[in-house]
Amino acid sequence: MNKRGLVSGWSLVLLLAAALSLAGCGSNTASNAGSGNAGGNANAASTEPAASESSGDANDAGSATEKPKVAFVYIGPPGDGGYTYQHDLGRKEMEKELGITADTVENVPEGPDAERIITELAQNHDIVFTTSFGYMDYTLNVAGKFPDVKFDHASGYKTAENMGTYFGKNYEASYLTGIAAGKMTEKNHLGYVGAFPISEVIYNLNAFTLGALSVNPDIQVDVVWTNTWYDPTTERQAAISLLDKGADVLLAYQDSPATLQAAAERGAYAGGNDSDMKKYAPDNYLTNPVWNWGPYYTQTVKALMEGTWTNEQYSGSMADGMVTLAPFGNKVPEDVQKLVLEAQQKIISGELNVFTGPINDNAGNEQVPAGKSLTLDEVLGMNWLAEGVVGTIPK
Repeated sequence: MNKRGLVSGWSLVLLLAAALSLAGCGSNTASNAGSGNAGGNANAASTEPAASESSGDANDAGSATEKPKVAFVYIGPPGDGGYTYQHDLGRKEMEKELGITADTVENVPEGPDAERIITELAQNHDIVFTTSFGYMDYTLNVAGKFPDVKFDHASGYKTAENMGTYFGKNYEASYLTGIAAGKMTEKNHLGYVGAFPISEVIYNLNAFTLGALSVNPDIQVDVVWTNTWYDPTTERQAAISLLDKGADVLLAYQDSPATLQAAAERGAYAGGNDSDMKKYAPDNYLTNPVWNWGPYYTQTVKALMEGTWTNEQYSGSMADGMVTLAPFGNKVPEDVQKLVLEAQQKIISGELNVFTGPINDNAGNEQVPAGKSLTLDEVLGMNWLAEGVVGTIPK
C-alpha cells in the first residue's frame, strides 16, 4: 500500500552519483519471525552517499563534547506522507534537539544495493539507522565489518555488539482502531488491506480484529494481501475488491492513502497507517496508528555522544509515546471516541493487554488460553490469523 505524499522535499537527501529512479520496492516475505515494516516506495537508485555535514570523528563518538556523524537509510521518500515521513520527522526532531545535521539516503530497495549503501555510510558515520525490515541481514553484515560504528535497525530481531533494534507496539493502536471500526460498521463487514504476510502485519490485523470483536461480536474481517508497501494503484484495487464484497469499513497497512480515498468514493469509512491521514478524506476517516520516532532518535544519539549507547532491542508503546493514535475523523461520534479513549487509557496503564486470552485462530484452534497474555516474543513471531478474520496467510 502506498503512503501519501504529505510532504515533498522534506529530507536532507544524500545525493548519490547516479540519479534516483523510481521502482517498486520488495519486502522480505519469506520470514514470519519478528516484525518488520518497510513502509514506503523502495525506489532504488545506484547511489553514492555524500559526505556527512555533521562534526565529530568516529573515534570520538562517545565524547559528550563531539557531535557524531549520523545517517539514515529510508525505504521510500519522506514525501510518502506515511512510514518514511514519520521517520524523517523523528530525524528532524533529533537534529533540532542535539544540534546535529544528519545524512539520509532514500528510496533504497531491500536488496543487495542496501548493503552497498550501508557500507558506504559506515565509512564516514558514527551511527547508521536502517529503517526497514528487509535491511536486517544487510545491516548485520556491515556491522560485522565496522565494529567501531553503531547500527540501529527498525523492526528486526537480529543484533550484534554494535547493532541494536527498535520498533514499537503499534498493534495497541490497531486494536483501538478496531474498536472504532466495530462501532461504525453498519454491515458488520470490515476489510483489511494487508501489505506483506509477515508477522508485523499479521499481528496488527489480528489486533484490529480483536478490537472490533470486543465491541461487536458479529463482525467479520476480510483480508486482501497486496505484497506492497507503497503502490497506490495496487492498494486502491485491493480496497475496491473489499468494498465490492460488502465491507463498509476498511483499514490499510501500507504507506499511502489509496485505501482511504477508495473508501471515501464509496461512502465507506477507513483508516490508514503510520501517520495522521485525516486530510485525505476527513469525513470518511476513522483513525489509525501513528509512529513518533523523535524521542527514540534523540535519546539514542545522545547516548552515543555520552558513551552509554547499548545494543538493546527496544520496543516502544503507547505508554512511552512511541506509538500514538491519530485524531478522529469528522464523523466519528463522540460516544465512539469516548469508548476508544477509555480503552487507550487502559492500555497505557497496563490494565488492558491486547493479546490476552481466550483467543482462537480462524480455524477454531486455541492460540491463547483464558487468562494468559502473549509475551512480546510470541507476538513478534505470530503466524496465525485470529477468529473473525476471513482469509489465509499465503505461503
